[in-house]
Amino acid sequence: MVQKYQSPVRVYKHPFELVMAAYERRFPTCHLIPMFVASDVVNEENSEDGCTQKIERRCALDVDAPRLLKRIAGVDYVYFIQKNTLNRKERTLHIESHNETFSNRVIIHETCCYSVHPENEDWTCFEQTASLDIKSFFGFESTVEKIAMKQYASSIKKGKEIIEFYLKELEDEGITHVPRWTPSSLPLPLPRPTSLSTSPPIQPKLAVTPSVSIPLPTDAKDSTSPDTKQDCSVLQTDNLTEILAGTPEDKLDADYIKRYLGDLTPLQESCLIRLRKWLQETHKGKIPKDEHILRFLRARDFNMDKAREILCQSLTWRKQHQVDYLLETWTSPQVLQDYYTGGWHHHDRDGRPLYILRLGQMDTKGLVRALGEESLLRHVLSINEEGLRRCEENTKVFGRPISCWTCLVDLEGLNMRHLWRPGVKALLRIIEVVEANYPETLGRLLILRAPRVFPVLWTLVSPFIDENTRKKFLIYAGNDYQGPGGLVDYIDKEIIPDFLGGECMCEVPEGGLVPKSMYRTAEELENEDVRLWTETIYQSASVFKGAPHELLIEIIDASSVITWDFDICKGDVVFNIYHSKRAPQLPRKDPLGAHGITSPGGNNVQLIDKSWTLGQDYSMVESPLTCKEGESVQGSHITRWPGFYILQWKFHNMPACSATNLPRVDDVLATLQVSSHKCKVMYYTEVLGSEDFRGSMTSLESSHSGFSQLSAATTSSSQSQSSSMISR
Repeated sequence: MVQKYQSPVRVYKHPFELVMAAYERRFPTCHLIPMFVASDVVNEENSEDGCTQKIERRCALDVDAPRLLKRIAGVDYVYFIQKNTLNRKERTLHIESHNETFSNRVIIHETCCYSVHPENEDWTCFEQTASLDIKSFFGFESTVEKIAMKQYASSIKKGKEIIEFYLKELEDEGITHVPRWTPSSLPLPLPRPTSLSTSPPIQPKLAVTPSVSIPLPTDAKDSTSPDTKQDCSVLQTDNLTEILAGTPEDKLDADYIKRYLGDLTPLQESCLIRLRKWLQETHKGKIPKDEHILRFLRARDFNMDKAREILCQSLTWRKQHQVDYLLETWTSPQVLQDYYTGGWHHHDRDGRPLYILRLGQMDTKGLVRALGEESLLRHVLSINEEGLRRCEENTKVFGRPISCWTCLVDLEGLNMRHLWRPGVKALLRIIEVVEANYPETLGRLLILRAPRVFPVLWTLVSPFIDENTRKKFLIYAGNDYQGPGGLVDYIDKEIIPDFLGGECMCEVPEGGLVPKSMYRTAEELENEDVRLWTETIYQSASVFKGAPHELLIEIIDASSVITWDFDICKGDVVFNIYHSKRAPQLPRKDPLGAHGITSPGGNNVQLIDKSWTLGQDYSMVESPLTCKEGESVQGSHITRWPGFYILQWKFHNMPACSATNLPRVDDVLATLQVSSHKCKVMYYTEVLGSEDFRGSMTSLESSHSGFSQLSAATTSSSQSQSSSMISR
């Protein structure tokens, strides 16, 4: 399997020419990189005006591998070829590197680029990508990959430090400025080592004078590492000045990651960037913030495939139930305001928002009987959304990343009435939904005054709580929380609530029994639950092999705009748009009843009669669009004629493998996954008058499907829709 890596963009607050002077000092060897033994220039080309310089080096690396593995491989050093291109006029350095040793068994390719900061010409940016593909290695493929990951991560981590070390060395020597290249300047040839040695050669010092341009070497650390890791893509931003100003909109600088996301290893940074890149390609206009993406990665120990799967499911869930607008649209019923014993209360010693829940004082049976399961769930979701917002605010206030909150649960008063079966069922469902959609948001859970009945409740709910979450639980019985290692270790004494022996007044409601006069009948509760659960602008449909799902839209006024927003929840589909002058027959339900589509969210409707001929009875007005599982697609079509338009989602058949090529593993797995020949889509469509259309549907302003809480402003296109368009 090919492993890939891409770094965040590093920013050096020094001019390009000075960075190149520091960079040159890393050759022919560098004491800061012990495994970089030596390098030899095997080819060098310079343009007549001295603007462009190309250098090819052969570099020797002493890889830190077990002696047995080296003996089996029969080598002491691994050799790499580096090809560097310096353009002094454009102020760019491009570096390419690939392995020469074992090139038929292991394929390593790395590219790096130094360039001028687009918003500040006196600063320099550095980007780095790499890939590793181990075809075979004497049966030690897994071992070699682990060694590669370890050493590559180590060398990446030191990369910026090395450049800064030589920049400091130049400063100590009084060299603080290197003039830019001009057509009249000539590069100064440097002495080159004549051969590769097994011991580090003496490193030449480069004297920099105002009349000399610095010739280019390559980045030993950045482009010779034989090991590469998980692939990630560079975070994007439109305003690079903001990066170094330290605003949350930063997307490029590694300093932004540390300031707003915390200390991450290079490979963890790579995972974050990769997942964000994938979302940019498949969920345009609706990208969650880095903090949110990172939570899902942490919840799956930075396993890319697992994190992507649960994140996509969560994003679809958020869209379907309009969770992004919950804080704006949800108003807690009065019974919750009076009897729900929970609320936010300052923050803990780590700056995390603190939520207090007096569960022992809560009448769970009364709340369920008065409100129903869905209303309670909505309320808990609004608490979690508020928690995300407070974490973001505290990150700004405390100047360090705060991505989770602390919850204090007071169990005084807990008894057997809290184990009422429907109440426990509602609690388990709430836990399930929160665990799936708000991973790694709980930093610590303090359970105080746990009574004897608590183990019974814990036995019921603990299997539904993720193991990593359970590790964050601290349980105190009786008054144990008042002693050493208790509450004061986590919460400042000044904010301990009065009902826990502190002096701070807490505004969390005291609860009490919900009056039975507020109870509703089972039928009323069921109707309310159904209303809340199905209250969404999105519809769901199933797509089968041979049975597409089709949606009819009648257009009366030409130049109307059909807009759509759909998610591929399962399988791969092909999206088509057709036009017909005559109305199709009444929708006929999915004939494949054997597939068991009985739920309201699993409908399948077919409109195009099999007797119809494409080009005669109906015509295609957009090119087919193949959509992969997990993608979110937005688009629009400006109609040219009145009549009937049919939006079609059709099962995507996997292409047959070429006779000369073996099937790819991904294709085989994908075929197995859709063996039931069933796909699922969730969609929303809307027809707008041309005068009401606001532009590219990547922003989907009309259907309100952008993220409000999880992402910054959605992307808006600068181009107006003058013709039909499908956009992702």
